[in-house]
Amino acid sequence: MSLDQKLKDTLARVEQGGAPKYHDKNREQGKLFARERVASLLDEGSFLEDAALANALDPELPADGVVTGTGTIQGRPVAIMANDSTVKAGSWGRRTVEKILRIQETARRLRCPLFYLVDSAGARITDQIEMFPGRRGAGRIFHNQVALSGMVPQICLLFGPSAAGGAYIPAFCDVVVMVEGNASMYLGSPRMAEMVIGEKVTLEDLGGARMHCSVSGCGDVLVKTEQDAIAFAKRYIALMPSHCDAHPPAAEPRPAKAGQKPLEEVIPVDENKPFDIMAVIDAMIDEGSFVEIKKLFAKEIITGLARIDGRVVGIVANQPKYKGGVLFVDSADKAARFIWLCDAYNIPLVYLADVPGFMIGTVVERQGIIRAGAKMIAAVSEATVPKLSVIVRKAYGAGLYAMCGPAFSPDECIALPTASIAVMGPSAAVNAVYYNKIQAVPEGPERDALVQRLRDEYRTDIDLTKLASELVIDGVIPTADLRREVSRRLARYADKIEERPRKKHLVPPV
Repeated sequence: MSLDQKLKDTLARVEQGGAPKYHDKNREQGKLFARERVASLLDEGSFLEDAALANALDPELPADGVVTGTGTIQGRPVAIMANDSTVKAGSWGRRTVEKILRIQETARRLRCPLFYLVDSAGARITDQIEMFPGRRGAGRIFHNQVALSGMVPQICLLFGPSAAGGAYIPAFCDVVVMVEGNASMYLGSPRMAEMVIGEKVTLEDLGGARMHCSVSGCGDVLVKTEQDAIAFAKRYIALMPSHCDAHPPAAEPRPAKAGQKPLEEVIPVDENKPFDIMAVIDAMIDEGSFVEIKKLFAKEIITGLARIDGRVVGIVANQPKYKGGVLFVDSADKAARFIWLCDAYNIPLVYLADVPGFMIGTVVERQGIIRAGAKMIAAVSEATVPKLSVIVRKAYGAGLYAMCGPAFSPDECIALPTASIAVMGPSAAVNAVYYNKIQAVPEGPERDALVQRLRDEYRTDIDLTKLASELVIDGVIPTADLRREVSRRLARYADKIEERPRKKHLVPPV
């Protein structure tokens, strides 16, 4: 046998992964083989594999359980790490860790996005001294992720478990896509939880995909199949630049979704009536371009990427359909992280404000609502990308601040005719200021008339035209012109430069 043929046979064995029984198990669970995942994600024929012969002397550890290399998606270079769950359940040994470190270093040199296709049982305990504590040990993976954060996009497609310390790989990524029924992440398994703290819990309740995407917020996107995860990844990366010094790729402009009701009919004048803010988003963006992040988590605020006349934008929108659009701890955390993501990658921000403020009461105070609100306001304050704030309806109290109100340097703060800006709404304000005066009047028509008169006076004081005349806002626009006006303003500020005082970083209120 020639040396070339011997090499080909060895590589063919490596490319087959683990034993057939493990492939059969994956198919039963609806899981693709790691190399199939890579091939589905990348442009055909573009994959260049690194270190395929890692641990080649051990026939049970082909590629040492991880596939790494570079390829292209839609013609753009990317780096890939994919755990092979047919090899020791995708667990990590010394060479596994070294391969992951090297592909991270490659992504840094190439300044290209890095995809983590995760399906791993974690560290091999038998190899812990070799792969765990040293300078090139497993901890270095997370150190590198932090160094890469905000420099190049990091995307995690979670196809299976991400256990113990390995759970920090998704935690440090920009976006985490989880396949329902198969994906999970946890620091301690159900068996360990029972042994150590006496808690009996299922894997799904402890660290399942739906739980993380709807309760903990550690997951960003819940999908049904691996093909759905890969499709999302392609849509997402199409809206992201390759690195922090580039701009998001432009696309041909597309019109907004056709056949919608006019926004004048969609947005209730009565600020207490809920409606779906997605109608406003759909009227503003190019049809089919919206990529929502954390859709199932903290639904009272919407965050997502989209295009307006071909330009990529990040959208932060209060959702009055859920909890009246009030900001809670989770919604503040969700918005802050998304704002930091957009700012890191030069994505302009559009805020759609319809917010009564931050939630009050014992429960949220003990959860740290002030700290969470400060975090969101800090993110809003730090962002230097083009920023456009649209007051759709109400913007009360610190909710105005959190939604990039006039004091937070939006390039433009515009309002629809339905808008209202104040410390609080008329009902709450009249009750706070005139409570004793109102109580002095007997219940009945006379008291009702007094309350109505005071509310009308309050509304006159915060009249939208008055706010515009005092330069609080930069303009009031007809509702039907929202898309056109937002597009024109974003184009005007596309090349703006916003200088900030030199310092290392803020001390975040977290």
